[in-house]
Amino acid sequence: MPRKVRQLIADLERLGFVNRGGKGSHRNFLHPKGLRITLSGQSGADARPYQERLVTQAKEELQS
Repeated sequence: MPRKVRQLIADLERLGFVNRGGKGSHRNFLHPKGLRITLSGQSGADARPYQERLVTQAKEELQS
């Protein structure tokens, strides 16, 4: 079962990303180290596989 977009947003906020706003259902997240991620979709919608991959890659990059 795929995770929800709201769960990905919570993960990004825990990692230190800040929501910089966006248009419509898009949200732009910025990390103080310069990483940028854009997530789209309503918060209750299922996350797409590429969105989950983006968050996982950001976690790995910040840990290294």
